[in-house]
Amino acid sequence: MGKKKTDLFEGGRKLPVMEEFYTLQGEGFQMGRAAYFVRIGGCDVGCSWCDTKESWDLNKFPPVDVKPIIARAAETPAKTVVVTGGEPSRYPLDYFTGGLKEKGITTMIETSGVMPLTGQWDWICLSPKKLSPPHHSVYSKADELKVIIQNSGDLKWAEKNAGLVSEDCLLFLQPEWSKTDEVMSQLTDYVMQHPRWRISLQAHKYMNIP
Repeated sequence: MGKKKTDLFEGGRKLPVMEEFYTLQGEGFQMGRAAYFVRIGGCDVGCSWCDTKESWDLNKFPPVDVKPIIARAAETPAKTVVVTGGEPSRYPLDYFTGGLKEKGITTMIETSGVMPLTGQWDWICLSPKKLSPPHHSVYSKADELKVIIQNSGDLKWAEKNAGLVSEDCLLFLQPEWSKTDEVMSQLTDYVMQHPRWRISLQAHKYMNIP
C-alpha cells in the first residue's frame, strides 16, 4: 500500500467504513451466529453478481475514526465482529483489530484475499474471485474457503483453490443467488460425491435480515 493511501487512513486509525450493523451471519461455517458487521468500502474486483456494488466506489466513503466503531461493537451481546466489504484486505487493519481484541471481541474477516492480510483474526473466510485471484500468502491462513458457483466451470476453480489451502481449512460451495435454482441440484450431487465440501446458502436472505 502506497504512502499516500496509508497516510489517508492514518495507519488504520481511520477506515472508509460504508456501514455497520448487528445481525446474524448468513453464510458459511459461522451461519446463524450473531455478530457486528463492519463493511469497508472500496473494491475493484468487479464481480458481476456482487450484491453490494454500492460498496465499490471508495470515494463515496470518507475515512472515519474506528474508535467509536470499536466501542459500539463492544456494547453488543455477541462480542464478535465480522469485517467485510468491499474488499477489506486493501486496508491496514492492525490498529482496528488490536482495539477489538483489547475489548475481548472475536474478530472475523470475509475477503477475496487480493492483498496480504493485516490484522489479528480469529477466523478468516477466503472467498476467491477469478478476476482477481488471492495473494499467495492468504491461502495458508484461511480457516474457511467459500467459493461462489455460477456454473459448472466454477467447480474447477473451486478445486484449484482447495488445493492451495491448508488441510484443516473448511470447504464450502455457495450458489450465486440469482443462479440458485439452476445450480443447486448439481452442487448437492457434487458434495455427495466429494464430501470434503459442504454447501453454504445465503441464509440471511431467507431470514430477511441484513
